Amino acid sequence: MATKTDKSLNIEINFDEEDVPYEEEILRNAYSVKHWLRYIDHKAKAPNNGVNLVYERALKELPGSYKIWHNYLRTRRKQVRGKIPTDPMYEEVNSAFERALVFMHKMPRIWMDYGAFMTSQCRVTRTRHVFDRALRALPITQHGRIWPLYLQFVRRFEMPETALRVYRRYLKLFPEDAEEYVDYLQEAERLDEAAQQLAHIVDNEHFVSKHGKSNHQLWNELCDLISKNPHKVHSLNVDAIIRGGLRRYTDQLGHLWNSLADYYVRSGLFDRARDIYEEAIQTVTTVRDFTQVFDEYAQFEELSLNKRMEQVASNESATEEDDIDVELRLSRFEYLMERRLLLLNSVLLRQNPHNVHEWHKRVTLYEDKPAEIISTYTEAVQTVQPKQAVGKLHTLWVEFAKFYEANGQVEDARVVFERGTEVEYVKVEDLAAVWCEWAEMELRQQQFEAALKLMQRATATPKRKVAYHDDTETVQARLHRSLKVWSMYADLEESFGTFKTCKAVYERIIDLKICTPQIIINYGMFLEEHNYFEEAYRAYEKGIALFKWPNVYDIWNSYLSKFLERYGGTKLERARDLFEQCLDQCPAEHAKYFYLLYAKLEEEHGLARHAMSVYDRATSAVKEDEMFDMYNIFVKKAAEIYGLPRTREIYEKAIEALPEQHMRHMCVKFAELETKLGEVDRARAIYAHCSQVCDPRITADFWQTWKEFEVRHGNEDTMREMLRIKRSVQATYNTQVNMMAAQFLNTNNGTAADAGAGTDAMRQLEEKARQAAAEAKQKPTEKAASNIMFVRGETQGGAKDKKDTVVNPDEIDIGDSDEDEEDDDDEAENEGANQENQAVEAAATKTDDEGLVMKKLRFEQKAIPAKVFGSLKPTNQGDSDEE
Repeated sequence: MATKTDKSLNIEINFDEEDVPYEEEILRNAYSVKHWLRYIDHKAKAPNNGVNLVYERALKELPGSYKIWHNYLRTRRKQVRGKIPTDPMYEEVNSAFERALVFMHKMPRIWMDYGAFMTSQCRVTRTRHVFDRALRALPITQHGRIWPLYLQFVRRFEMPETALRVYRRYLKLFPEDAEEYVDYLQEAERLDEAAQQLAHIVDNEHFVSKHGKSNHQLWNELCDLISKNPHKVHSLNVDAIIRGGLRRYTDQLGHLWNSLADYYVRSGLFDRARDIYEEAIQTVTTVRDFTQVFDEYAQFEELSLNKRMEQVASNESATEEDDIDVELRLSRFEYLMERRLLLLNSVLLRQNPHNVHEWHKRVTLYEDKPAEIISTYTEAVQTVQPKQAVGKLHTLWVEFAKFYEANGQVEDARVVFERGTEVEYVKVEDLAAVWCEWAEMELRQQQFEAALKLMQRATATPKRKVAYHDDTETVQARLHRSLKVWSMYADLEESFGTFKTCKAVYERIIDLKICTPQIIINYGMFLEEHNYFEEAYRAYEKGIALFKWPNVYDIWNSYLSKFLERYGGTKLERARDLFEQCLDQCPAEHAKYFYLLYAKLEEEHGLARHAMSVYDRATSAVKEDEMFDMYNIFVKKAAEIYGLPRTREIYEKAIEALPEQHMRHMCVKFAELETKLGEVDRARAIYAHCSQVCDPRITADFWQTWKEFEVRHGNEDTMREMLRIKRSVQATYNTQVNMMAAQFLNTNNGTAADAGAGTDAMRQLEEKARQAAAEAKQKPTEKAASNIMFVRGETQGGAKDKKDTVVNPDEIDIGDSDEDEEDDDDEAENEGANQENQAVEAAATKTDDEGLVMKKLRFEQKAIPAKVFGSLKPTNQGDSDEE
């Protein structure tokens, strides 16, 4: 143990042997902070006095060291932690802070630690003085570090006056934290001051809430505050503040109106609150605001009524005035609920006073109230502007007039209609509708002459020429070209006028070039009813000159039908001219009807040759999807007129003209015709021709039909030829598919290996398709396998006489065997050309098909008649039978 006397502190210091090296360093470097801190770290685990003594000695040598002071004060605060505030050590620490501030008064951390330490001691006045001294000592740029602790201190203790003054000083430096001040005022029940502060915030347009609240949210908070606390807020004009918000936030009026009414309700001014509610529902412009206000209003009236009824029920000495008051409140509540739809309609009309539909709904709500209905109609026609109207404005005038008419006030209805015709509507059709409704009212009143005069007024031609679509002109000046008015006028003239006046009206419509095909047809029917047939035909011709296809279709239809009905075949040349004129520019979609009508005329009254010519023209003039039906009609009519042989050239032309899907059916019908005529070879040639466009995998029905034909009329050779053709066609389609598949694979992959894999896949698909075709072909063949036989190719009934046999003048004479051999050579050449394409598939298919055919042929054999062989008759009949 060593002893040393510190003359500066006037104390005798005892230190251990371990402290000697540190003491020696201190003696050599008394002004080195590093050596003092090293010594302090060494004494950290020593008793408090030992550490404090080293700190005091260090500060004696280095009083301006912030690091030593900060560590010293922190150490002293730790030493008093957990002790009661009245402990003397607290005063020693406070004294240390005061001594530190002599040198460290510009260091905010020292002031912050001192303020926090004083706050923990609950010494209010001294703590307040410390914070005030800190604010005076530090520059203003560092006040932001002191104020949070200061505000936390004043909010910790119940001292509202001090807190108010502190907050007011704080807001001068940080006005953006006014919301925090408002929150404190509400916690402290200083609502009047809080309302004033909130009013100042919402009036400041540059205020930005730190909590992300909008100005409207702040307005709502202010309204809630002042409306729910009317007895605590005295310094503000609540009515003026809320009405200012109503003018400022027009899209959120419901909540503000409810806040104002709630203020008066809580103030006990119920009549004033009721006036506010009434004012609100009469001024809001959105359904949402109306719903909010109306619900609050209804709830207020209901609560008021229930409260009053409870008071009367609990008061045994209730007077008659109390009962009257209850009845009054009940009536007021019922009246409010009855007006809901009407009030809602008023809101929608305030949104858009030019909404015609809402005005009609308002009239419906005033049912059985004539005075209100008239007032509503009057207000509507005065309010709605034609160019801004949503809906049809003329319906208001029409319904207004009809209301007067329904109540027997016809003269008033005429006045309304007269006023309605003077309105500058946007469209001519609206004005025309008013005139027509006026005329219909006169008809209902049996005033036919008045209705005609009205139409004459409406169709009067102005002094100067005006275009119908010229929007710069008024609708009244363009009304004379309205087809609706002229149509009404024509109907009235037909019903109540003379023939001359009605004809003049129709002629005027045609002259103005505003007629429609229906007007022309009506004009023609009107003339026919009065037996002016030629005049009617001229009317039709005028309409034909005015319109083009397809609009002229109905006129031509009526014209031709009426003409044929009247004259039939008496004026055949004229009818032909009409048909030729009609068909000259007739589009394909309408040509079929007129061609059939034309052909019917020629059949009944003209020449068969002309009828056939018309049918022939029709086959190429109609649409492509109607050509097949047209050819069928042509064939049927040709067979009826000239017989079956004459239809051959029609069939040939049809096969050339029709698309593939219809050509197949036509070929089958042609072959059936040749079979009926006994021309089996011609039928077989037709089948062979059609087979070139028949993929066996798709058109199995065609091949089955040909096969059945060969079974009935062919022999083994013709059956083999049919199967050969089938294989050839199938190989052709397979080759096309393989080529397309190879091109597709080469395009996508570009490698030979992938192409080979694709070919294998295509072969599998072809094998499946071939198997499916074989199964489809085998099923119908198995049913008729037992009945397969070959007969002569002449007719079905060989036992009939030659007299009954149909003689065909165009029959083709089959050549000799030399020609047959040449044909066989050609076929052999064709087979050689197709061998490369049908190598694998054709061989397999051929073997299957031939085996199937030979199997069927073994079921029943019949001797072939000798006439079939002709000059090739075998010498040994027995050998042929064995074969």
